[in-house]
Amino acid sequence: MKRAPLYSRSSQRTMRLPTPADDAELEPEDPPGPLRRGAGRVRGWLSTYERAAWAIGAVALALLAGWPAWTRHDARVPTFEQIDTAMRESIAKEPLQSAAANAYEAVIGSVVRVVGEHALDKPDPKEGQDRRSVGSGVVIVDKGLILTNLHVVQGATRIKVTYSTGLESEATLVNVQPENDLAVLQAADRPDELEAATMRSTGGLRPGDEVIAVGFPFGIGPSTSQGVVSGLKREFRSPEGKRVLTNLIQFDAAANPGNSGGPLVTLDGHVVGIVTAIMNPTEARTFIGIGFAVPIENAAAAAGLPPF
Repeated sequence: MKRAPLYSRSSQRTMRLPTPADDAELEPEDPPGPLRRGAGRVRGWLSTYERAAWAIGAVALALLAGWPAWTRHDARVPTFEQIDTAMRESIAKEPLQSAAANAYEAVIGSVVRVVGEHALDKPDPKEGQDRRSVGSGVVIVDKGLILTNLHVVQGATRIKVTYSTGLESEATLVNVQPENDLAVLQAADRPDELEAATMRSTGGLRPGDEVIAVGFPFGIGPSTSQGVVSGLKREFRSPEGKRVLTNLIQFDAAANPGNSGGPLVTLDGHVVGIVTAIMNPTEARTFIGIGFAVPIENAAAAAGLPPF
């Protein structure tokens, strides 16, 4: 008995892949190769980044909708009144810091009050047995080394210094430089966190540069006054003619008796001189607008510090 064939004996159809010709019968003709590839890439990108495409389209429409406003320059430019109002409001919210105040804060921890006590042969009953000379000084080494004027402590039998913290200390005279009216003191005691002043060369100092004078005018203080450098390499002769000082810094920041020995400070908080004299043609002993300071180079030499 013959087995039934597994396959029909009728003519079998051969399976084949579709050809371009077959596709042509179903779809319209595609564009040339480069364009077809570019279109395919765009369709692929749009299908992958559909949300981004919508977002970009929305932004573009918004920009186009606002295009007329871009052409109106006057709609965007603020008036002078608006600018002035905005600046005033900004300053009111956050006031500008004073450069002089910052300089004072930078140096005040190094400024001291200096008192020289002088014994009299014949005590004055009105003043007691001692006569005091009051001046200022500035700490230049944190171990308690202080610069002041020689005329503040010359002949004193006892010297006292008072720090900005209120601490009082005895001090001894360790060096003098009479030609520049300078004296160097060593304090017996000092605050735990005493900081020396930062000194700067006068090489770049120019007339017109702003400065402050810090000290104890008439014993009041510490006090500060602001002015400018009026001149350089000045000469000063005392009214009695006993002292002639040269190579001085002239300044117009208010200074009075008691400022002697205090620092002359730039607005960056650096000491450039030691206040030593004021022009005083009358017996009033008041400031008339001309003060003098010894350059810090000379003062540093008096303390045995290396030059700048």
